[in-house]
Amino acid sequence: MTIRFLPAPGAPRRLAAAQLSNSVGDGAYYVCSALYFTRVVGLSPAQIGLGLTLAWAVGSVAGVPLGALADRRGPRGTSVLLALATAASVASFLFIRSFPAFLCAVVLYAVSQCGLAAARQALLAGLVAPQERTGVLAHLQSTLNAGLALGAALGGLALGAGTERAYLVVFALDAASFLVCAAVLRGLPPVGPAPGRAAGEPRLAVLRDRPYALVTLLNAVLLLRMPLLSLAIPLWIAERTQAPGWLVSALFVLNTLAVMLFQVRLARPVTDLDSAGRALRVSGVVMALSCAVFAVSALPSSGWAAAALLVAGAALQADAEMRQSAGSWQIGFSLAPAERIGQYQGFFGTGVPVARTLGPLLLTALLLLWGIPGWLLLGGLLLAASFAMGPASRWAEAKARGEGGRTPADATSPGLS
Repeated sequence: MTIRFLPAPGAPRRLAAAQLSNSVGDGAYYVCSALYFTRVVGLSPAQIGLGLTLAWAVGSVAGVPLGALADRRGPRGTSVLLALATAASVASFLFIRSFPAFLCAVVLYAVSQCGLAAARQALLAGLVAPQERTGVLAHLQSTLNAGLALGAALGGLALGAGTERAYLVVFALDAASFLVCAAVLRGLPPVGPAPGRAAGEPRLAVLRDRPYALVTLLNAVLLLRMPLLSLAIPLWIAERTQAPGWLVSALFVLNTLAVMLFQVRLARPVTDLDSAGRALRVSGVVMALSCAVFAVSALPSSGWAAAALLVAGAALQADAEMRQSAGSWQIGFSLAPAERIGQYQGFFGTGVPVARTLGPLLLTALLLLWGIPGWLLLGGLLLAASFAMGPASRWAEAKARGEGGRTPADATSPGLS
């Protein structure tokens, strides 16, 4: 049973160990951070929101040059340095007691996290055969959810204690988890840097790749589902339905367990651009159905009827999320040139901070102000974006194959040094 959930021995399993180490710390951090910054540091909710918005905006911009740095200097060393920078930023939370210090710390945290994500993708591309990457990423996603769940449980203990010391232990745990992550990444085989730029090639070529930019934009739209479970649905349950409040926690557990158990299975058929496009189209249909079910939960009914609809909607959402993740991983890697994986993954990954920055404002306005029509509009938007991914990826593939000297990332992988 254990082997079924673990990636293959060697580099994939070490990458999973690195993922598990920092996700446990992050799970505890996510649960406790808001209360820590308000009760211990003394910041207002407005200051926290402004700081995090600015931080993730800077992080989204920094991901591309840091990914390019991983290409030039080697992804393993860059990943280790960015894991250490993340540990330092989290450790600084133990000492900050003012908004300017908080802003500096969260900017460093967001920049390090976005750069680390791009560098680790480049490292994975150098260590894992192209046809195996989506499967390995599925294992890593399952590991991520397992770590977050464990970390959230530890964070819950700190919330129960409610003391400053308990919060400080959580932040120390998160900082230590990134030190462990750095140590695990340091133990991986080195991956040689990519070849230098050709004559006349721009420093950040991805910024001029319009088809890839369109694919990235569509992926960012699909990632608007990210704030649903953490923000929009809890507010929807409280303000628009008769369902019990404890259902918020139950839906989070349902999503976490579903990804842990089924992400690898649903990603297995995704092996090329065609299968990725099919996965995304199915994901769009399922997500639209999920939005419709969530919308119906607001109609007059008993609390248990609303709860049943919300559980059904959350189950559909989890299925759509796993299919969307698998399809997007395949497309993001397949369309990137093998010698520029870091900067292309840094650019493709901007969808995550964009969703974190703009998603809460957009979804709360759309769903809580518009209600049922807002849910239907959101479902239609995600459906349209998922169906548009196929033509957009074919355009990007045609452009890549039409450029002399460019090697798609699914054709080869950087050699080990």
